Amino acid sequence: MRFVFASYVYTKEFNQPQAWLKRINMYSGILEALSKTDEVISIEQVNYEGQFYNNGADYRFLRFGRNSLRFFPLKLHRYIKRLKPDVVFIQGLHFPLQVIQLRLLLGPRVKIIVQNHAEKPFSGLKKILQKLADRCIDAYLFASYDMGVEWVANGNLANASKIHEVMEVSSVFYPIDQKLAREKTGISGNKAFLWVSRLNDNKDPLTVVKAFLAFAESNPEARLYMIYHTDELLNDITALQTDAITLVGRVPHNDLLYWFNSVDFIVSGSHYEGSGAAVCEAMSCGCIPVVTDILSFRMITDNGSCGILYPPGNEQALLSALNQTLYIDIEEKRKLTLTHFKSTLSFEAIAGKISKIAASL
Repeated sequence: MRFVFASYVYTKEFNQPQAWLKRINMYSGILEALSKTDEVISIEQVNYEGQFYNNGADYRFLRFGRNSLRFFPLKLHRYIKRLKPDVVFIQGLHFPLQVIQLRLLLGPRVKIIVQNHAEKPFSGLKKILQKLADRCIDAYLFASYDMGVEWVANGNLANASKIHEVMEVSSVFYPIDQKLAREKTGISGNKAFLWVSRLNDNKDPLTVVKAFLAFAESNPEARLYMIYHTDELLNDITALQTDAITLVGRVPHNDLLYWFNSVDFIVSGSHYEGSGAAVCEAMSCGCIPVVTDILSFRMITDNGSCGILYPPGNEQALLSALNQTLYIDIEEKRKLTLTHFKSTLSFEAIAGKISKIAASL
């Protein structure tokens, strides 16, 4: 089966294929895993033109530009049609007008799959367009099935029959010896927790910090290390900070391998996630998730079987969850986490699901 992957987003900041593929390696690994069983062509819209093969996947770098993709991307659609795909895979649900045009050009034979990337349903005129585009789409992929059902309840999709639960990204990381990892990070002790996220209201670091400080009062050896790449609430956190919390700040993405392998637990306070990339990456290293009870995290933790869930924004519930970490069998939970990652969240697992869904259409 020939898959063609495409999007309607142009990223002019990248002008080398290797740099771009490194930037999207949490996603490109899915294409390369899929290429082991199917033909995969991925159209990449950056400031570079040419063809580049990587681990079996055929990357076609085009440079149509942002304006040509915005409303009437005829050049892109004609290029896709010339490739004679069996399945076209579109990134994002916020391009209904473009998808309608793509269907009109391709005809009914070619299957169109659309992947959700944390987009929320449109309202107004754009909602009408999404409802029209729904007739042109054969399958939707959401990180959580229930997230797709919300689109149906909102009236943007006709019914749930086309919705499939498939993680949008995976992880290039893997378990390594904790002692080796800690030589890189400087973390010590047996009650080390990690935060990796933005410091904004949706990620809710203040609830996490306040609950952790309460936890540290009765567990003075506990430490929370916070890695972040935006600092909206940094001043508020600094005002609360004690020795129990280390504000690491930004680190190179590759170095996260060592941070994830230095701790037993990854903590999140998110109120909404399209999937939960950082938690997924942590789990690929065996980190046990202590995360909010939201739709995407229910999926990512197998409904909490390989982690601990708590209601978002609830400081007392998080404190209770942190206290639970004192009594769980860490090695057993780590094994469950790694098993769930391999079977559901890995590149191979995601590629297998996509291939199976496409074959069923």
